[in-house]
Amino acid sequence: MKKEYIKSGRVNQKLETRNKILASAQYYINKGLEFTLEDIAKKSGISRATIYRYYSKVEILANEAGLDLNTKSPESIIENLKEKNMEDIILGVQHYYNQLAIDHEGAFRKYLCTVLTSNPAEMKRGARRKKTLQLAFDNTSINTTEKEKLVNLFTLLMGIEPLIVTKDVSGLNNNQSIEIMKWGVQLILKGYFESNTK
Repeated sequence: MKKEYIKSGRVNQKLETRNKILASAQYYINKGLEFTLEDIAKKSGISRATIYRYYSKVEILANEAGLDLNTKSPESIIENLKEKNMEDIILGVQHYYNQLAIDHEGAFRKYLCTVLTSNPAEMKRGARRKKTLQLAFDNTSINTTEKEKLVNLFTLLMGIEPLIVTKDVSGLNNNQSIEIMKWGVQLILKGYFESNTK
């Protein structure tokens, strides 16, 4: 998905349009049918030009829609963690996305490959991790600037990208990868909260 397009303008409306496009693609995926961007336009009632602003290639849409089928919404993830303390919520979010990346590693790698070989000037990512972390920090006393920094920092320690680094660069297995990323989050949280209690 073209992140710059989503970031500009009416965010909620654009996310709703994105979800409608994904739902239309998932209709075809669930039926085992091939589809084009024109098919998605007809099914969703959204113009072909609008769909192209979100997804320039059908392969990117198909890969993201396939992954989206297996991914809980940010709200659902946070709902399951809401009774926990802040550290456990962040670690729970991290565990969810890291386990998802391990369970669907091949599909995520394929999706990344498709995105990276399209137009490298455009980021086409759903940013679910960031949205989930933003929800995790709602209703905390942490100031807005620090919340945003923490969300961005924790995003670096979950999902397929750090899993690729830990496995392909550092030579770790899945369990070692999960443990090292968890340790990173714990160190950041410890350092952050200790520095704010002085």
